[in-house]
Amino acid sequence: MRSLIKINKVKNILENHGIQDASREAELIVSFSLKKDRIIIYRDDPDILPGTEKDIDNIVSRRIKREPLQYIIGFTDFYGLKIKVIHGVLIPRPETELLVEESIKIIKNIRNNEIKVLDLCTGTGCIAIAIAKYFPDIIVYGTDISNNAIECARENAEINQISNTIFIAGNLFEPFKETILFDIIISNPPYIKTSEIDNLQPEISKWEPREALNGGKDGLDYYRKILKLAKNYLKPNGFILFETGEGQAEQIAKIAEEKNYSIYSIKKDYSGIERILIIKLKKN
Repeated sequence: MRSLIKINKVKNILENHGIQDASREAELIVSFSLKKDRIIIYRDDPDILPGTEKDIDNIVSRRIKREPLQYIIGFTDFYGLKIKVIHGVLIPRPETELLVEESIKIIKNIRNNEIKVLDLCTGTGCIAIAIAKYFPDIIVYGTDISNNAIECARENAEINQISNTIFIAGNLFEPFKETILFDIIISNPPYIKTSEIDNLQPEISKWEPREALNGGKDGLDYYRKILKLAKNYLKPNGFILFETGEGQAEQIAKIAEEKNYSIYSIKKDYSGIERILIIKLKKN
């Protein structure tokens, strides 16, 4: 069978099972199975051998059970990086790239020779690695309560040939037995309300790790914990950058102000949702 015919057949199957963006996923499945770039497939329309067609059908059968494609093929793209994704670790989202972009803008304006950055709830390490790649002369730390996530992050640093990251297993700031002061603390923490997790699309609710989603009753538990402790690990002119869920930025800003932080900026994502909250310590 020719590749383009197979892409169309896969697209139709995915659409019939309610998969969003079925065209793009069909292209990814076929190009992954053929180990050929999408452009080459559309240019050459190569034949698909029976063994490869069976591989494609196996992927499709898993996908229509709503298993995320990133878990099936084992990777995703993030900020120009190839990020390994494993079961039990949250899949990076495109909107999180905005958190990286805003972090890079701030780091560019920091005037010291030993910049240190901390990524809390690092997961696959995608945020830390993207920043470390852009600034090879700074050290980027990442912590996560999940040992699997830390192993995945370390492997992603190796895959992307990044040597200026340090990933440590532990809950938020706990791994730092001796206090380290950071120029920037970044976090995309769990922020889904506990009661809402089961109502999410099945790719998330049935497959992604609940502990990486569950932000407590109002979704803000981790923000409170981080803001309570962060001032002990932040340089006087340092910044905290959060990714937030829809409708949460103002609530988190209020919590921050109550804990003696000032709001530096709130940035919207490409859908107009207030997605990135940037704060600083108030000057005494």
